Amino acid sequence: MEALYKKFSHAEFDHAGHFIGFSLHYDENFNFAYDVADEIARQEPDKTAVVWCDEHGHEKILTFREISELSSKAANYFLSQGIRKGDRVMLMLKRHYEYWYLHMALHKIGALSIPATHMLQPHDIAYRIEAAGIKALICAEDEDLCSRIRKAAAGKSLLLYTVRAEREGFCCLDAPVAQASAELERISTKVTDPMIMYFTSGTTGNPKMAVHNYTYSLAHIVTAKYWQCVKENGLHLSVADTGWAKASWGKLYGQWLCGSAVMVYEFERFNSEKMMQILEKYQVTSFCAPPTLFRLMAKNGIRKEAFASVEHASTAGEALQEEIIRLFYEKTGLEIMEGFGQSETVLIIGNFKGSHPRRGSMGKPNPLYHVMLVDKDQNPVSVGEQGEIVIDTRKHMPEGLCQGYERNADANARYWKNGIFHTGDTAYYDKDGYYYYIGRLDDVIKSSGYRIGPFEVESILIQHEAVLECAVTGIPDAERGQLVKATIVLRKGYQPTEELKEEIKKFAKARLAGYKAPRVIAFTDSLPKTTSGKICYNQIREQDRRK
Repeated sequence: MEALYKKFSHAEFDHAGHFIGFSLHYDENFNFAYDVADEIARQEPDKTAVVWCDEHGHEKILTFREISELSSKAANYFLSQGIRKGDRVMLMLKRHYEYWYLHMALHKIGALSIPATHMLQPHDIAYRIEAAGIKALICAEDEDLCSRIRKAAAGKSLLLYTVRAEREGFCCLDAPVAQASAELERISTKVTDPMIMYFTSGTTGNPKMAVHNYTYSLAHIVTAKYWQCVKENGLHLSVADTGWAKASWGKLYGQWLCGSAVMVYEFERFNSEKMMQILEKYQVTSFCAPPTLFRLMAKNGIRKEAFASVEHASTAGEALQEEIIRLFYEKTGLEIMEGFGQSETVLIIGNFKGSHPRRGSMGKPNPLYHVMLVDKDQNPVSVGEQGEIVIDTRKHMPEGLCQGYERNADANARYWKNGIFHTGDTAYYDKDGYYYYIGRLDDVIKSSGYRIGPFEVESILIQHEAVLECAVTGIPDAERGQLVKATIVLRKGYQPTEELKEEIKKFAKARLAGYKAPRVIAFTDSLPKTTSGKICYNQIREQDRRK
């Protein structure tokens, strides 16, 4: 069969093969579970949908026939439990393969799926239950996770489910789903109905609830086809927990639409060698991982043969230092194609198929969006000037952009201004239209009248052989306003000495303009991060303020 992305989209390229135009077309009742997953099952029932394995050697391969049948069975069971269209169901399933058919079951019902990471603590879970009005929660069988959920759900009217094992207070879905009927009459939904909601992992305040409708799944055609470059009958591996929006980016929607299976490797702690063994064993054809993992792979050693089958590599989540991209290319012959987006969107900016990537650049805007860089008054900035990345929706509300923040008037007023969506991230672009990331608006350092983006300084520091990870922030200073401070995690074998601090300072001064070089260095065992792995600069600043 022909990959379904062609049915729902149209792309345009210029004479040089550059991606310049994209549009979607769909019926008003489009539903990904019925019109993509079930349709592939109808045409090619034995086509592979999911290849799953864990670090203990267990393996599971699901065909589209199995995804279709199991999702219909689960949908029927959920209906028997009183779960209906519009109900909110939270999924905390780690990287369990059950996620894929249970997620599709919720789409078939028209229930709102709310993925969440298993790392949440009881107060985080309780907040989400209350804020979203959760009716049911499905989680992995891990007893510690179940215990945290029991504490969070105490006194609340909530359906609790687990998979693979019985747990106190939970109903295990395995048997009832297996026994349910696979015959399901299509439930009417509209493409504008809410389909999935993400609690955004903000670095300040309570997480916001970003709601997406069914067009979100189609908008990820750009993510998968033109940025990750997945291939028909290929195998794509994106490193992401199912609780992150990155799972929607790289483990489901766009990949299936483009005819690619998804590789799922379940692990508790990342190990670069084990990851490379998976790439090699299963002959993965395209690979996407967050910058943190590429940094760890580069520092711990990359085996070229592990990437022999990989034809394309990409990254997003935060900026990746050019030094890491260079090292990866030297070992594998693959350029890491950077991209930028948020839980509220699909890919906003990327190094797309047919482009000539510039190391250190996020690439160019997704033609689905009208992207601009603006100053604080929403005026467009010029070439080379710093501005906030925004999406102009005044003429057209694009697919793939969230419908807003549910039950949060303050956030909607802050991030949606006169038809323009504000990302809160800053960048500049060059004369050829390539965008370069600077940082979050709140993270930019102002020292002696200069504006300094943390990423630029971090990109230099990471080149020092002793530095594993680092975060650059500003600390108050009476004379300069702020001083540049680097908080550093050292590689194994290095000791946090005063001599090493001075060595790193000299290293930075030799490679940066004087005002950008860190004047203060602190060593730490780990950096504070959100559940999606992004550095919490505000926590570092708050710790400094208290000292």
